[in-house]
Amino acid sequence: MATLSSHGYRTGEQRILHGRRFDLWLAISALLLLAIGLMAQYSADQGSNTSNFLNQGIRIAIGIVPFAVMYRVDPRFWRKHALVLYGLNLAVLAAVLVVGRKGGGAQRWIQFGPLEFQPSEMAKLLLALTLAAFFASRQDRIRSFSTFALSLAHIAPPLALVFLQPHLGGTLVLLVVWLSIALVAGVPLKYIAGSVLAVAAVMGMAVTVPGILKDYQKERLTALVQRNDEDSTFQIMRAEIAIGAGGLTGAGFSRGEWLQGGFVPKQHTDFIFTVVAEEGGLVGCVLVLGAFGFFLFRAWLVMYRAFDPFAQMACAGILGMIAFHTIVNLGMNLQLLPVVGLWLPFLSYGGTAIWLMLGCLGFLLNVRRRERPLLF
Repeated sequence: MATLSSHGYRTGEQRILHGRRFDLWLAISALLLLAIGLMAQYSADQGSNTSNFLNQGIRIAIGIVPFAVMYRVDPRFWRKHALVLYGLNLAVLAAVLVVGRKGGGAQRWIQFGPLEFQPSEMAKLLLALTLAAFFASRQDRIRSFSTFALSLAHIAPPLALVFLQPHLGGTLVLLVVWLSIALVAGVPLKYIAGSVLAVAAVMGMAVTVPGILKDYQKERLTALVQRNDEDSTFQIMRAEIAIGAGGLTGAGFSRGEWLQGGFVPKQHTDFIFTVVAEEGGLVGCVLVLGAFGFFLFRAWLVMYRAFDPFAQMACAGILGMIAFHTIVNLGMNLQLLPVVGLWLPFLSYGGTAIWLMLGCLGFLLNVRRRERPLLF
């Protein structure tokens, strides 16, 4: 007679169930976004001496490694070794401040031969795993103030290390990871609301009190209300013009005039969506937004259906992180939100960003294939 495993499966059926529960739609939506990203990088290369398209393709190929690791390793392994992951996360983030490469007024990268690694990106996934493990270990005390306070103590060190690089956008993402997991874990809403208000107050103080934020960070945060400052609105103004030039159906693949003239700064990274908008027009934008919406919906389904509390909370952190990146980046491109240096998932150029996304995809697919079957 078949017995039940620790996952709740009948052991004789476990392998079959795993094979049937691969989320093909989640994988297809991710592959579609990757393909759109490569096409956008190819277009962004036109009229310049860069080879971002080729480099991005190589980085996606390398990203098969983190994808395979997160897809094959049992999620319980990460929970069991959460303390090691947490220590590793802090050690690498601290190393950036000592031996990291400086660029653009920040110190965020560690060089490994021809490759660069940005620890603040992988810190987002590592924090989701370790914070989910923390809450899962205190399920019987989720609603206590001590659990809430200790969760803040858990995120404070990586938060501070990322902020010191400085990386305001990365700091906000880590806060969103905490918020997403806290909501799913069942932390009382009064504690969460108090934390959100406290963060808003600190952000307001940071803009007005000297020495907390860099001058360029303050300019970016206030650019939307201080339209008379041409320097602080330079990027978003040009991005808006490029997006408007696309019209209804766009200029066509690799035919964007503003694109080929190098009109928009950082078009292959933070403002890659302007390539889609100019060449694909409103139709192309709607299709890309639909692909993002479908991907986020499938990721939400994985989180919702997960039976293991740790896996569910980790998926919530990943979902919150990807959704926040997407919303903020699109808001930056459309002059709805300030420029805080957050890339567009799957589309923006960057090795660590792509490796992070493929690792997150592997984890989501892994959780999906280990779901407990519904028995009636």
